[in-house]
Amino acid sequence: MPAVIHFFYEDTKFHFKFVKNTKSWLKDVIKNEAARLGEINYIFCSDAFLHQINLEYLNHNTLTDIVTFDTADNPELIEGEIYISVDRVKENARKFEVPFTDELHRVMVHGVLHLVGYFDKTPQQKKRMRKKEDAYLSLRSF
Repeated sequence: MPAVIHFFYEDTKFHFKFVKNTKSWLKDVIKNEAARLGEINYIFCSDAFLHQINLEYLNHNTLTDIVTFDTADNPELIEGEIYISVDRVKENARKFEVPFTDELHRVMVHGVLHLVGYFDKTPQQKKRMRKKEDAYLSLRSF
């Protein structure tokens, strides 16, 4: 199976820029984590679309910027579906006073880090996750 990252769009007019560079960067993140990429599908969507996913599959009645599903059958491969609310990312970029692209990339790498085995339930896990996100964001060359 080829190592591949796909971008899909649901209920949004947003379309991702810098596709080639971003996919290459994410593949480098996976490689740096000593993992092997199978297939990852990013689904960029609206708040309403992701809220429905959150309700239906996780029984969470909240808005969120990302939901990550690990779909790997083979434990040696990283595979999953990563749903990202473009609406939430825009709102968080304003809230944290960072460029939209930076916040989007943070969320994208956050999903990959979940797939390679990082968690963010406890304060210690959140701190480690944020440190990893920052490290990988600093490696972008675009």
